[in-house]
Amino acid sequence: MARASTSRRLFRAVLLLLIVLAGGAIALGVIWSLPYSGVPAAEKFVAIPRGTSSYATARLLEREGVVRHWALFLAYLKLAKPKSPLQAGEYRFAEPLSTIQVAEKLIRGFVYYHEFTVPEGYSLFEIGPLLEQKGFGRAADVQTAAGQVKLIADLSPKAKNLEGFLFPDTYRLARGTTTEEITQLMVRRFHEVYATLQTQQRQLFLSPQQVVTLASLIEKETSIDTERELISAVFQNRLKKGMLLQCDPTVIYAAQLKGNYRGKIFQSDLESDSPYNTYRHLGLPPGPIANPGKRSLEAALTPAQTDYLYFVADNQGGHVFSKTLEEHQRAVAAYRKGLTEIEKTRAAAASGVGKL
Repeated sequence: MARASTSRRLFRAVLLLLIVLAGGAIALGVIWSLPYSGVPAAEKFVAIPRGTSSYATARLLEREGVVRHWALFLAYLKLAKPKSPLQAGEYRFAEPLSTIQVAEKLIRGFVYYHEFTVPEGYSLFEIGPLLEQKGFGRAADVQTAAGQVKLIADLSPKAKNLEGFLFPDTYRLARGTTTEEITQLMVRRFHEVYATLQTQQRQLFLSPQQVVTLASLIEKETSIDTERELISAVFQNRLKKGMLLQCDPTVIYAAQLKGNYRGKIFQSDLESDSPYNTYRHLGLPPGPIANPGKRSLEAALTPAQTDYLYFVADNQGGHVFSKTLEEHQRAVAAYRKGLTEIEKTRAAAASGVGKL
């Protein structure tokens, strides 16, 4: 009888313990499932640095108002997800989430991506400051990262940097992405685009590096798609005839390399002995002067069938193309006359002439 009584008491104790544990588990499950937000703003960004422990992450999330209590979050990780590490990165919280939802977000690595757009025709001198402005490293870091020339060894084995091969596009970047990773991403995108055009490249007398260099000149000369093949033809016709390219953007790039570009071209710039100065040196410059988009690459590979040797701006955003020097000189005179008229109109407007 005594043994039976003891067994019953033990059974009741174990049963009670199981009920308490089950109740505790249910209570924890309910608490973990309740949405919570201690964030006063509409959205909250929280950055989890690489190497941060789960304990430090839990404390950070409580401090930022994302979870109710760090211990509850940590308990969920240890009890429900013991083999699921949290992913580093920046996370966006725009609505109240439960402990379970927050944990799943960090375990699956649903980091927030920032859109970063590199416009066509931007050079390293412009991409660096743009990245710095967006919070992805310093401008100087981009110049260093651009030294990863092994990334383009197949296309430009003698390249000194990645200029021309950082494809202009819109990229989705997670906070914390390094400049090296960004440049690798841009070069990878360039390879993807250029691979679709290589069948055309074999028809030309230009190497891949020369194609990209020519495309960079086209990109800097016009933003009008219908003009790209015409400008490509002008440059390639001049190359075949042994004429100087006389491309103003190359003069500007030469000045930028020396750190003395003053916002416009001076006579001293035109007389510079830089190999990028196409007013003094025959042929293409030694490398790209900007990063061309797909349309300029296509134009470099498929120039228009024309005898044009010259072009000049038309004061309306486009260009006038000519086959002879005489035609070109008349176009230049018309451009200068139009420029003078524009300047007179601006001066009159600034002085208030014609106002009632």
